[in-house]
Parts: sequence; C-alpha cells; structure tokens
Amino acid sequence: MADATFEARVKEALENFRPGLQADGGDMEFLNIDENNNVHLRLIGACGNCEMATMTIKMGLERYLKEVVPEVGEVIQEA
Repeated sequence: MADATFEARVKEALENFRPGLQADGGDMEFLNIDENNNVHLRLIGACGNCEMATMTIKMGLERYLKEVVPEVGEVIQEA
C-alpha cells in the first residue's frame, strides 16, 4: 500500500487531469495504488466504453501522472 503523501500527490494529479475526461462526457474513479506503485482506475461515463480508453489511459493519463509523480509505476484500467 502506498504511503499517504504519495497517494495524496497521485489524487491531486488525477483531479488536475479530470476536467479533460469530463469535457468528453466521461470521468474516472480512483480505486487504489498497489505495492508496485501502480495506480488502479476505472473509467466511467462516455470514457468507460470508448474504444480509445486504452490510449487515453496509457498515452494521456499515465504519461501525465509519471511526469507529475515520477514514482508511479503504471496506470491500470479496471473493468
């Protein structure tokens, strides 16, 4: 489990990214951070069933998170 400071930094970064998803009718739900610093999320709304969801996660959100919080391992989309 991630320490509280690391988790707070990740959640703050997610909040900064959220408006981009909401502009397209979607959103995300933070689930947890595992022992490898992987961030587990669920895309919801329009983003939840979009065929571009994987690209949004990997090329958008994961890239942004790693820039802001370099300790992040990867972003994993949960169903």
